[in-house]
Amino acid sequence: MSYFVLAYYKFVEIEDPAAEVANHHSFFKGKDATGRIYISKQGINGQMSASADVAEAYMTWMKSDARFKDIDFKIHHHEEQVFPRMTIKVRKQLVALDDEVDLSMRGKSLTPKEWSEMLEQRDEDTLLLDVRNDYEWEVGHFEGADLPQLETFRKFPKFAKELKEKRSPKKTKVMMYCTGGIRCELYSSLLKREGFEQVYQLQGGVIGYGLNEGKKHWRGKLFVFDDRLTVPISEKEESEVISSCKHCKAPSDIYYNCANMDCNELFLSCPECAEKFQGCCCDSCQTAERVRPFEKSERPKPFRKAYHYATE
Repeated sequence: MSYFVLAYYKFVEIEDPAAEVANHHSFFKGKDATGRIYISKQGINGQMSASADVAEAYMTWMKSDARFKDIDFKIHHHEEQVFPRMTIKVRKQLVALDDEVDLSMRGKSLTPKEWSEMLEQRDEDTLLLDVRNDYEWEVGHFEGADLPQLETFRKFPKFAKELKEKRSPKKTKVMMYCTGGIRCELYSSLLKREGFEQVYQLQGGVIGYGLNEGKKHWRGKLFVFDDRLTVPISEKEESEVISSCKHCKAPSDIYYNCANMDCNELFLSCPECAEKFQGCCCDSCQTAERVRPFEKSERPKPFRKAYHYATE
């Protein structure tokens, strides 16, 4: 059976987020769907998987609401559900940023085709900026991208302030991208607040780009916040492996959560080293007091009880 994997968001005023959560719970009751859907007064941000009929019904249901009629659903396919359960919650922030952002200052949105063309024309005054976390861009990114060492989204405001000390806010053309597009809606506004005048963002994020332009100008895989962890940017093309095992440095794009429950670091490993180190990221973690039994798997799923990374 093939499942639809949907990624979507919409910034729109939602007067009563709790009521919208209740509406969603009612819609999904008894249906074959899993995911994470966050709703706030700012709008909605969702990642989910569902059987084809449920996914189609949900998209139709959402677009029948005037607030969501133009919502952009990005669709992948997978042989099983990619979340363990359906979680629908009210959130104060759609993206954890802890900063007031004026969304009217957002950067110019480029379609995947326009983005590809601008990549081919970029010059020394163009900064191609990956605004994802380091464990995301490690497995895949656009060729020539600047890859900031950001472990969490909340560090971007500080990064934005420091960037204007290194690059001219007037001359620099900033091309920024993220997984599904929502982070760039906020981050582009922050850069403009810091004085950057030419800010561009990739419409639909890397997911949308892959669906429209394939792997052109892209290297490696795409990190996603679900059980798949890494996927080809295009379902129609093979992807190269550009990342390496933390232990032996052999090529690998397989992520594991460290078996030491007090560490739980998300790290890359080849299957051989994962077995050798019993799912641990280092020697010391192997001898820790609380270590989960190692379960050999071709594509391990993330350990759910102690995520150390934020969701988009």
